[in-house]
Amino acid sequence: MTNPSPGGGDLTTIGTDSAAFERFYRRHVETISRFVARRVDDPHTAADLTAEVFLAVIDSAAGYRAERGNEVAWLFGVARNVIAAEHRRATRLLRANGRVAGRRLLDADDIARIEERIDAESLARRTYQALSGLPERTRALLELVAVDGLSLVDAAGALGISPVAARVRVHRARRAVRLALAQSESALV
Repeated sequence: MTNPSPGGGDLTTIGTDSAAFERFYRRHVETISRFVARRVDDPHTAADLTAEVFLAVIDSAAGYRAERGNEVAWLFGVARNVIAAEHRRATRLLRANGRVAGRRLLDADDIARIEERIDAESLARRTYQALSGLPERTRALLELVAVDGLSLVDAAGALGISPVAARVRVHRARRAVRLALAQSESALV
């Protein structure tokens, strides 16, 4: 069985067919760049993680199954795993060595473009930080639905949970966020 994508072609071939990968990359690079920029605030890290997402896509393309969700849901799942791995790696590195000096080389235009994207996503990043009190899997589900625009079914597929469980978690998470926002507003008054 093939796994057709909305852009045409079989997603399982993007790991071996450079033309298929290029089409996939062009179709999704902006979406993934925005996804990453909402979750990190360093342009070098954002550029690296965006590239790592597409390297991970090449490695895992053969495992894509259309019946488990559309290609965007699958891609967000890959991106989420890459970002989580980076956070774990950075935490280990900070614990072991403190702050790491040195940066990857980017030219001024690249840095300016990435900084613009990070600035454009600052409100979404603040919202993401406000959700940090939720359990990790619930927060990830709410992000995929409310921030990244996936349907509840696709978000459930990206996280490997049933749509029914996803509905319950989203309902509870939204209620908790509304309560937290109401409490923070009353504290400001």
